[in-house]
Amino acid sequence: MSIWVTLEMEVAEGQFGKLEPFLAERLPAVRGFDGALSVTVYYEAETRGLLIVEEWLSKEHHAAYIQAITDNGVLAQLASFMTAPPKVQYFKRLVI
Repeated sequence: MSIWVTLEMEVAEGQFGKLEPFLAERLPAVRGFDGALSVTVYYEAETRGLLIVEEWLSKEHHAAYIQAITDNGVLAQLASFMTAPPKVQYFKRLVI
């Protein structure tokens, strides 16, 4: 069974114009990473809230992805657009 990962963060003042093309350029690589099933990005301009919702085959697949983007510097680049580190949560879908 897959897992869902949410990343909640606040975009720094004046940075969304730079963040949007950064994400557009890099999201295909995320979606193509081993174990990635889907990635959707939501933005709320009034609060500058950014929500990324991802579905992965497993938590281990997501951890491998985080390690890869840590090693290649993409995570640090993403963080440079934000006011603080993201709040990351893992969820399992309940079949009720």
